Amino acid sequence: MAISSINPCSKCGIETQKLNNNPNSEQQKEVQKLRQRDMEVRAHEAAHLAVAGQYATGGASFQYVKGPDGQRYAVGGEVKIDTSPVKNDPQATVQKAKQIRSAALAPANPSGADRAIAAQATKMEMEAQIELAQKKSEETSGYDKNGNKEKPQLDPVILILLFEC
Repeated sequence: MAISSINPCSKCGIETQKLNNNPNSEQQKEVQKLRQRDMEVRAHEAAHLAVAGQYATGGASFQYVKGPDGQRYAVGGEVKIDTSPVKNDPQATVQKAKQIRSAALAPANPSGADRAIAAQATKMEMEAQIELAQKKSEETSGYDKNGNKEKPQLDPVILILLFEC
């Protein structure tokens, strides 16, 4: 038997020795890799969650594997984010899309799926920008979106002045 670790007891604080019947350097290497991957996955998902803010629809969820030491290690994860446009508000949609893109690209090493979400957010932002530009054009051109000439909206104060002259 070999000692694999010395840990303080969670109840009394006395150090105890955890024994392994057959310590294997390959198993120890695998456990170390799994611990490293677990830390990376958790940091990656925490970065998404921190930036997603109000658009995260819940916490991070993880996929686990059981290591040779019997512990579970996170090897994958996800944070669900509401990626729908803001109804009838293209300006809010632009802001939301920017935040979604930032959340998708927040980790140090974004995955392919993260980059795909960022691209979708960019598309959503561009569509909202086009909608804003169309609305502004309609307001300044005097034509509605169907090409019909709009009647000018006269300010009541101006009408009063016109009739007093």
